[in-house]
Amino acid sequence: MRIAVAGGGSWATAIIKILTDNYAANGAELLWWMRNSGNIEYIRKHRHNPHYISSVTIPTEQIQLSGDLAEVIKAADIVITAIPSAFVYDAFMSLPKGALDGKIMVSAVKGVVPQTHQVLNDFFRQYFDVEEKNNVVIAGPCHAEEVALEKLSYLTIASESAENGRLLAGMLATRYIKTTVSQDITGVEYASVLKNIYAIGAGICHGLGYGDNFLAVLISNAMEEMKNFLAHIGNQDRDIEQSAYLGDLLVTAYSQFSRNRTFGTMIGKGYSVKSAQLEMNMVAEGYYATRSMFEICRELKYEMPMLAALYRILYENAPAGPEIEKLAVNFI
Repeated sequence: MRIAVAGGGSWATAIIKILTDNYAANGAELLWWMRNSGNIEYIRKHRHNPHYISSVTIPTEQIQLSGDLAEVIKAADIVITAIPSAFVYDAFMSLPKGALDGKIMVSAVKGVVPQTHQVLNDFFRQYFDVEEKNNVVIAGPCHAEEVALEKLSYLTIASESAENGRLLAGMLATRYIKTTVSQDITGVEYASVLKNIYAIGAGICHGLGYGDNFLAVLISNAMEEMKNFLAHIGNQDRDIEQSAYLGDLLVTAYSQFSRNRTFGTMIGKGYSVKSAQLEMNMVAEGYYATRSMFEICRELKYEMPMLAALYRILYENAPAGPEIEKLAVNFI
């Protein structure tokens, strides 16, 4: 079996670490695609990613590195996509229609494809006819930085196919990664998107000077908004308090490693969106997801007050302080 990882960022690097640490158990050949040819050559020479979690030693003898996405996907049985959502469309739409036939497509993307307003499994199904059983989602709570430190972490592997879910769970389970399997692929994937948006909200409140007491209320209300949305799009028999939903939201809203919280904190302190993005030099998925989810809700004629307030702050230059004050009036 051949496993391909697409993406050159921190989460892609963490997944490569997990797979190579579990190499003997996987018995698989590993392929790694990234767009930047300079980074590929650097990794081959120095065995580190030059820009993301560079403390991770990459056993290049176990991996085929390539800058040709079409060739990597053609050779693979399983494709794990860890490309920022804003760049997924351009990367994949250059491929022929049948490029993903028979592949197990695994999304490690915590965002929405902005050009189509779709989560990744819907995008693959519509544009490449990927069968629903062959779509898999990797969800947290799990930060790449803690994977690099080998701190005990948990992943939820979601797929309508219990067999494919168990297959990926086995490949990703290591002494520091525990895996569970879920068949709520839609709920888990949208929860992964929404938690980034709400983490930006948490960061904005922190930047505005709100304390932990208010933040706890904010996250509680965000959880309620998430639960109601997930029920609206598909009333699955899900436990919203499980780690794939509540746990992932909590770690993204509170963690020092959360780039979405960091981005929000800068906005709360008065940075413009552009200046915050330039200073971070990393992609905050929640920024792009906010617009996409706002458009999705408009199409569904469904209201999400917290999402709408964050959209106004990020995309309509609404002052953050008054928007949060208006939200807080209705918090319970």
